[in-house]
Amino acid sequence: MIVYGGTLSPFVRKTLAAAAEKGIEVESKPTRFGQPDPEFDAVSPFRKIPALRDGDFTVCDSSAIIHYFEATKPEPALIPAEARERAMVIWFDEFADTIMVAAAGPMFFNRVVAPLLKMQGDEEAAKKGEKALEPVLDYLESLAPEPGEFLVGGKLSLADIAVASPFANLRHLQFDLSRWPRTMAWSEAMLARPSFAAMVARESKMFGR
Repeated sequence: MIVYGGTLSPFVRKTLAAAAEKGIEVESKPTRFGQPDPEFDAVSPFRKIPALRDGDFTVCDSSAIIHYFEATKPEPALIPAEARERAMVIWFDEFADTIMVAAAGPMFFNRVVAPLLKMQGDEEAAKKGEKALEPVLDYLESLAPEPGEFLVGGKLSLADIAVASPFANLRHLQFDLSRWPRTMAWSEAMLARPSFAAMVARESKMFGR
């Protein structure tokens, strides 16, 4: 299996961490912003990342790929069977993708990605993202488990992986999480897991850290 997309994307990072937690071997192929790549374009016609190729099967979107992982290798399960737990895992995955990343994304793009691409960042957009992120972190602080524990059902799930992934981008931003100590401790414990740690360390080297 090949997963296309750079790991600075929280969606790509989430997908690769899920594969690692399930013991699925994948090849990670980064893509370059704005640069033609016929192989990637054939897999992802709209250039959405991550994209997956497994033989003659292709699919895009992190959640779709992880559901594919879950169906092809059911154990260890990242999406529980019990109805309420499954609903909560799906909620946290959606929350991370569409609420948390939407808030943090403008900060990361304008303060980190744009300079890497030698583009002028929009600091006003970054500040709006920072303001939008505060209630998101307040919500997580009200729910955050102890470090090493998990969001749903007392077991590691897609909920933990999806929510933890954007915290690597906040680390790269050197965003101060001290106002949300439970969230900070839990997210640091998640990013220390083998499924995340080496990947995030490689990313950090891009910023000389």
